[in-house]
This record gives sequence, C-alpha cells and structure tokens, in this order.
Amino acid sequence: MRHAQQPLMQDMSPLNMDPQDFAVAPETGRYVRRPSVTDRLWRFAVFAPAVFLTGSLVLGITRWFGSGGVTVLECVVIGLVGLTFIWVSLSVITALLGLLRMLLPSPPILGQRGDRQRVALLVPVYNEVPWDVFGNAAAMLQELDKQPDEDQFDLFILSDTQDRKIADQEYRAVCELRMTAPAQVRVYYRRRLKNTDKKVGNVSDWVRGWGGAYDAMIVLDADSLMSGSAICEMADAMARDPKVGLIQTFPTLIGARTLFGRMQQFSSEVYGPLLAEGLAAWSLSEGNYWGHNAIIRTRAFAQSAHLPYLKGMKGRRSLVLSHDFVEAGMLRRAGWAIRFLPNIAESFEQTPETLIDYALRDRRWCQGNLQHLRILSARGFHPVSRFHLLQGAVGFLLSPAWFALILIWSFIPQMPIGQVEYFSLSNPLQPMWPIVSEISGFAFLAIIYAMLLFPKFLGVLVCGMRPEIRASYGGLMQFWATALFEVICSILFAPVLMVQQTLSVFRALLGRSNEWSPQRRNAVGYTWSEMFRFHWIETLVGFLMTTGIILGGLSLWLLPVALSLLGAVILSKLSGVKVAGRGLRPLRLDSPNFLIEPEIVRLARSERVAIKASLLSDVPQVVAAE
Repeated sequence: MRHAQQPLMQDMSPLNMDPQDFAVAPETGRYVRRPSVTDRLWRFAVFAPAVFLTGSLVLGITRWFGSGGVTVLECVVIGLVGLTFIWVSLSVITALLGLLRMLLPSPPILGQRGDRQRVALLVPVYNEVPWDVFGNAAAMLQELDKQPDEDQFDLFILSDTQDRKIADQEYRAVCELRMTAPAQVRVYYRRRLKNTDKKVGNVSDWVRGWGGAYDAMIVLDADSLMSGSAICEMADAMARDPKVGLIQTFPTLIGARTLFGRMQQFSSEVYGPLLAEGLAAWSLSEGNYWGHNAIIRTRAFAQSAHLPYLKGMKGRRSLVLSHDFVEAGMLRRAGWAIRFLPNIAESFEQTPETLIDYALRDRRWCQGNLQHLRILSARGFHPVSRFHLLQGAVGFLLSPAWFALILIWSFIPQMPIGQVEYFSLSNPLQPMWPIVSEISGFAFLAIIYAMLLFPKFLGVLVCGMRPEIRASYGGLMQFWATALFEVICSILFAPVLMVQQTLSVFRALLGRSNEWSPQRRNAVGYTWSEMFRFHWIETLVGFLMTTGIILGGLSLWLLPVALSLLGAVILSKLSGVKVAGRGLRPLRLDSPNFLIEPEIVRLARSERVAIKASLLSDVPQVVAAE
C-alpha cells in the first residue's frame, strides 16, 4: 500500500538538453579508443568480400551481355544487379562472420564496475492495451526483485494516450502495480495532454524534467519484455565502460499465433542470431540503436542527441521520424561508444500478426528511413554511422530495385539471338561447335537466389546442432520440416511484400504522410473486401504478368512471382490464420522460444490475464493529464 500513496511523479530533477545542429559538428574532448588491427580486420572481412563478389557477378553479366553487344536495357539490368547484390553479399558475409564469432571464445567483460547507478525504465505508450503493457511491466519488476541489488531501478510509464477510457485503465493499472511492485522499485506515471513530437517528444520531456536524477535510462516499447537478468546485465555493462553511451540488445520475437506472425518469429529466432553476431563483429563502437530494449547514458543523451527539426519546403520544419538511427549517430559523433550486445539473452518484442498490419507498419518506417538520406551529409558523423543511415533507407529502396530488375530481366530471354553458324565456307566438312565460355542468365539468377537463401540455410544448420532444440521439436527432421515450410511461406509472401514496400517508397517520395497509430498486437482478421481494397494493385500486376506469360511476352520463370501477386488477397487472408497448436507440427511454425518458453514469458502472460480481469471489473476513476 505504501507505493499506492506515492504521487504519480516524483519531484522534478531537470536536465538541460543541448541544442544540436546537423550542419555543425559538436566540439568534444571525449573519444572512444581507436580501432585496433583486429577491429579493422573484422570490417575488412565483411566489406571486401562483399565488394569482390558483387564486382565478379557484375563483370560476369557484363561479359555475357557483351557477347552480342550491350543494349541500354541490359545496362540497366547490370546496374540494378550491382545495386541489389552488394546488400545480399553483405548479408551473407555478415552471417558467416556471425558463425565465426560464435565459434570463437567470448571476449571477457573488461573494466571494473563503477558506482551504484540509478536507472529508469521508460515505457512510452500511446493508446495501447493497458493490461498488455502493465502485465509485461509487472513481470519485469518481479524478475528484477530476484536479481542482485547492484543498481537502483525505477519504472516510468510515459503515456501519450488520448483515449479517456484507456487513460482511466492506465491509472488504475498503475495503482495496482504499485501495490505489487518490489519495495525497492518505485513506479511512476505521467500522461501528456498532447503527444507533441510523438515518442521523441515523450522521452525528451522526461529527460528535461526528471533525467537529472538518473545515470541511465532503459528505453522500452509498449510490447517490450526483458528478463531481470537481461536488464541487470545491460546496466552492469554500462557501469563497467564509462565511454559507452548506448548499449543495444537483440530483441527476438514472441507471442505470435498466426501464420505470418510465426514466420517472422521463427526467422527472428533461428536466422537472426547469426546476423546479429556478425553485425556486432564489425560495428564495434559504432553500433546502432533500434529505439527500444536498449540502455542509454542519460547525460550523454541530453548533451548530444537532442534532435533538431529537418528543414523542408517553404521553410516548413519536419520531425525526424526514425529517430533511433539518428540518435545513435549523434551520440557517436559526440565521442560516445555505441555497443551492440546480441549475447544478452531474453530480450523480446512482438511482431504484427497479419500481412496488412506488417505493411502498414512498414509505411511508417519507410517514411522515416528515407529521411535518413537527407541526414547523410550531417557534419561530424562517423562513416559507419552514415552507413547505418544509408542501410536503413536502402532497406526500402531495394524493393523497387528488385521489382524493376525482375520485370526488365524477364524480357531479356525473349530478345532475338544471333544465328549460330556451325560450318564455314573454308571448311564445309568440319563442324565448329560453339564454346560456352559464359554461364547463362539463369545461372546468374540461381546465384542470386542461392545467396538470398544462404543465411537461412546457415541459421537452420547452426540451430539444428543444439541438442535441446532437436529434442523440443521431436527430432532433427521435424525441425528441418518446419524450416522448409518457413522458406516456402517466405517465398510466397516475398513478391507481395516487395510490391507493398515499393508502394511505400512512392508514397513517401510523393509526400503522402502516414498517420501514426498503435500497432495491432492482437490479430483481428480483415474482411475479404478490406483485403481486396488493400491488395488490388498486387492483384492487377499479377494478372497482367500472368497474361504476359501466357501470351509469350514474358519469360516463364516469372510465373511464381506472378502467381503470388495474383493470389495476394488469398495469401493475405492466410497470413492471419491462427496456426498455434493446430494441424501438422511443421505447419505450426513453432519457434525455439515457444517450445522452450522462458520464465519471463510465462510470467508476463499470467500477469496480463490477471490485470485484464481486474481492469475490466473495476469502477472507472479518470486521471487528468499533465
């Protein structure tokens, strides 16, 4: 009851946020250590092979086209191959480096622990389902109660909720959480009247008002879930490295029940760790920030990561939407190290459960990530920080590039080929058989597809070597069957996602804003008419491509892409089918964390059920906004 009697917020401890300017590099005397020879070798090992592989493929295709003269259309194909394959190569090499890093002994944690820290757990929310948010929070606090008392943790629910009914439920949930929270953890709640500058403004307001009392802040999303050991491990890593400004964990996906959600979840758990380890190997002190499940040094953030507005047309100012990548770059340019620690286990988040929800989230991300192209020229950014910004934008620009490459290349096999002469007038009795010195275009495509699937194959191989995983699946064959089904589903959905991301890019380039709304975390099916209105463009493109193939105008190898697009509405309907606990085991797409469920996940599910029952039965008590 002692917690329930506390005020909603503690006394203010103001912390000034220094204005920043992308046109002016900040002056700083703080610098992370210079990269060692080993560090440089890790980076050389990822970028040099990727450039070599891409150059070799581009050269081979150029020679193949050049045997009959390179046309303008073929030049476009060569350029698109180079643009897309360099990123495919980087993904493959990163996965291989991740495997190597896993095989090598883990580096010891260096440095002695500093003084006891005050750490704030920040949970920004905006019209979210209260029992989901507070159920996760309750589970994390209970887990923290079991950990060594090395740091002081406080929880802040930072609400931008505009719905009065949800706001009332949030207030009652805070009161209940305070009564059950561990004695050493204080729980606070603040609701803003307006969600000015969205999440960026929400966190910045907290830093300016209360950040002065805390050494670090752990930023969580509404669907974030971390075990007590993971939270303490993050805080301990920061306490041992006074030069680090931000530490990012690798969140894996949980809670999915539908076909599409479980595809993403299986991919995150089986293929993701290799890519994460590889990314950590070459990012070094120039890691990235994904906006949640990360710990940030509060004063470093206040001194160097206050985002300026972007200048737009006619003097208009625009908010940096995908703020996380940019904030990491700003911390690094101020001399703070940004670390990515994928070996911190039990860091979780949720994923959209349907194809439509995933595409809607992508629209918002696309608009923000394309803004990064305008920030590439910012003064003082480290080259690797610029690469992260570029990578975020290219992640969406690749979809229209792939789409154009597929369409253009499909016409090339239909082009007339010069007549082959087997006999010459000088020697009419001796045939001259053509020498095939260049591989065919289909072989080039086979190489590209093999490279796209290679990280998946490597992830399955590594994960399948773990005895506990094999046992949980009921044997290696069951695990491989599940992985095969995931690959088939990914291939079917990939063309639809490619078109949707292409549309997102065009929407962003045309200046069509995407209103931010809370992610639908519990899948609710869409009607057939809603899905057809959403996917009519893919359906039309699929129909035109299928017609072109039947009439002989397009290559037959394009048929799988055409059929996927033609069936976009059906695939979208299937994406929301709940497969958990149904049908043949491989069709459920069970992931390792589902079969071997962590304690924090079970605890959070139980707390969500209890808080939901309590909130739906209590008498409303509306809380005023700040």
